[in-house]
This record gives sequence, structure tokens and C-alpha cells, in this order.
Amino acid sequence: MSDRPLGGPGPEGPGSGGGSSGAPGWAGVSDWPLAGLRLTCREVSLRPVREADLPALAAVLPADFEQDPRLEPFPGLSAEADRRRLFYQGYWKSLGVWSPSAWVLHFAVAYRHELVGVQTLEAENFPALRTVDSASWLVPGVRGRGLGTAMRTAVLGLAFDRLGAVAAVSSAVAGNAASLGVSRRIGYAENGAGLIVVPGGEVAELRNLRLTAEAWRASGQGRAVTVDGLAPCLPWFGLH
Repeated sequence: MSDRPLGGPGPEGPGSGGGSSGAPGWAGVSDWPLAGLRLTCREVSLRPVREADLPALAAVLPADFEQDPRLEPFPGLSAEADRRRLFYQGYWKSLGVWSPSAWVLHFAVAYRHELVGVQTLEAENFPALRTVDSASWLVPGVRGRGLGTAMRTAVLGLAFDRLGAVAAVSSAVAGNAASLGVSRRIGYAENGAGLIVVPGGEVAELRNLRLTAEAWRASGQGRAVTVDGLAPCLPWFGLH
């Protein structure tokens, strides 16, 4: 997956909402503790995306939102409608197929009490490989302020310092300067390149990068990250 806005639900920010105790905004899902997970890093705060967020988020998906090239487009839909369809399906799929060994967690990102994007953390065969991947997008109006770096740093703090990841990988097409720039600022190293077919049928170069736990800890970046509500979530990641 590649590291890839929101008028939003209002100024209450990512931690608000009604619902059952321990899971704001997720009424009746106290048995799904991921709903109570909260991350902060510098000026951004993150909490899992809720279904109630979907219409507002889908309405502001940026035109440069990178779709997974492995997913089949729907003939007859406009590019904008297909992006929204993929966004909805991606959210529902992440919940429906979650397992301790393979998971995708979408975080809503708030800045100055307004939702401004989504940061995703994901893994396959995590208990064995201890490797995570990420994806993200931001509304154009807040780009260039370091928010992309802060939100990626937040999920890396969760992965490396709380879940015991040993590596994080990231991939982006060669023209995605924003994603590649975030990766390099955080300390990812080049890890080869390949070719992919992008929407529209064109072939593009895909740059691969990798960050080790040792490099992450040496950088000290994790000190800027706070994580709350993780303890009851550990079995969801295959941990105790």
C-alpha cells in the first residue's frame, strides 16, 4: 500500500461522540475495544474512523487519493464515484475480515479540532513478521504544515513502541513526492523499486522504503507520541 480532506463532523474533534462507555461514538460495541484507542503526536490527534464519519470523509476525498491498483474499478462509475465506493468498501472490509494476524486500522485525523484526513496502519501475519505498512491522505488545505509527518509518526509510535513491530515499510509511486518526503524525513531507507499498473492502465515505478525498530528508537521520535486505550485491544493484535 502507498502512503497516500474533511469538512467534517464539527469542532469536537476525534475523541467525541456518544455511545457505550469506553467506545465513544460506537453505541453497543463495548466488545470492540479498538473504538476507544486514541493517539496524539504534536498538533494532531487520531482515533479510529467511525461509520458516521464516512459520508463527510467520502465527500472530500482528494483527487490524488491513491487507489490500491489491485482493486477492480466499477464500469459505469465516474472516477469520483469509484473513489467514494472504494473508500466505503475499504472501511467495511477492514472491520469484517480483521484477525490478529492480518488487520487494517483506519484512523481519523484531527487538527485544531477539525477532521482533516485519514491515517491507516496495517499488517499481514503480524505475530510472526512484526512488520507494518501505512497509507494516508489529507485535505489539500492543510498540506505543507507537517501534519503528514506527525500522523505517520503517531501510528509508528503505536507500532514500534507498543505493539513490538520490528520494521515498517512504505511504498509510493515515483511521482508521489509528499509520501516519499514523509518517509525520508522520518528515517525510512530505500528498499528497492518495481513496476505497477496504475488506474488507467499506465505502468509506473513503485519506490519501496523500510524503517527498522532500531533506527526508529535511535531517532527519538517516539517521545512525541501518546497512546491511550490500548490495553484491552492487545488480543486484536495477537498480543497479551
